[in-house]
Amino acid sequence: MWQKIKNIYHLLQAFTAAVFFRFPSKDLVIIGVTGTDGKTTTVNMIYHILKEDGKRVSMVSSVGAKIGSSDTDTGFHVSTPSSWNVQRLINNAKSAGSEFFVMEATSHGLDQNRLAFVNFTVAVLTNITSEHMDYHKNFPNYVSAKSKLFKNVKFSVLNVDDKSYNAVKKNADGKVISYSLKNKGDYNLKNLPLSLTVPGDYNLHNALAASSACIALGLSKQQVTKSLKTFAGVTGRMQEVKLGQDFKVFIDFAHTPNSLGKVLTHLNSTKSQGEKLVAVFGAAGQRDRTKRKTMGEVADKIADVIVLTSEDPRDEDPEEIAKEIAAGIKNKKMGKDLFIVKDRKEAIEKAVDLVKPGDIIGIFGKGHEKSFSVGGHELPWDDVEIASEIIKRKIK
Repeated sequence: MWQKIKNIYHLLQAFTAAVFFRFPSKDLVIIGVTGTDGKTTTVNMIYHILKEDGKRVSMVSSVGAKIGSSDTDTGFHVSTPSSWNVQRLINNAKSAGSEFFVMEATSHGLDQNRLAFVNFTVAVLTNITSEHMDYHKNFPNYVSAKSKLFKNVKFSVLNVDDKSYNAVKKNADGKVISYSLKNKGDYNLKNLPLSLTVPGDYNLHNALAASSACIALGLSKQQVTKSLKTFAGVTGRMQEVKLGQDFKVFIDFAHTPNSLGKVLTHLNSTKSQGEKLVAVFGAAGQRDRTKRKTMGEVADKIADVIVLTSEDPRDEDPEEIAKEIAAGIKNKKMGKDLFIVKDRKEAIEKAVDLVKPGDIIGIFGKGHEKSFSVGGHELPWDDVEIASEIIKRKIK
């Protein structure tokens, strides 16, 4: 009941903001991207393709906003801004002369009406896997929240490989455009061959989603594939820290069982015989607890060594969170190939101490974020900076 009252408040706030800024989305082509994983990369790919084609485009994602020629911080741990800021950013994009506006649409933002009165032209779905059950309570509710994006649009771009495809398609408006890695759908790697500099099959899925959206907007296949060849990736997404060390270190935002499994699978496929893959991760406090054990199970199957640590514990005990993750880890022995190190910096140091030449470290869950949430406070944090500092000490 309380959540419904809050959603009504957000709806009224969205209407007020839209009126104040004179419904700015009606003057732009708005592309919304939703999904459990891959939203940020897909938004950035669409932005890159449109920009490379000479289009005037702005965007907002969890990494930040690019409005015209200006970069804007959207705040700590934010994917979909408040309804007031959504309308303000769209209005600023309009004032900057943008024709297109690309944005992430989270399930929370959609359910809470923060995106009400935004006239989306294209809606894109990356995937839907179990996440945010603390908020949505069950998977059908989660799918229903995501599906709100596909109402009253001209084009609905859907992942035919995803288990949510039929449920979302049933409620999708406009022309449904599908994409797939398996030679199905309207666009796949057979009729739209892609060459990317960013790694992983999951990025091919993201690229097909972005390509499908841009083709729906009138761009040619040739322009789309050409532009994606120069897409350099996103801060905090499979970002390699290269300082001359004889082992590899990657920073990634993976914080769901699905995304963790995909990045670990990719990293595991790149190592040679005898080399180890060390995974450093945790789970956010006061968020979906149901995924914790599953994340442990996923890492247990793929990583050689696991270091469990803090990831925005908020008011929870990070050691207790780590124990919930460890409940899913059956094939590792504590103190040998499984460690719990509450302090995140010390956990990264532990991983660096463990590796030998050729080994790979993956540090997951924070990615691009510049703050660490603990005890009601946001403390400065940067996985890349911390890892770099520790690697430099190791080299010396």
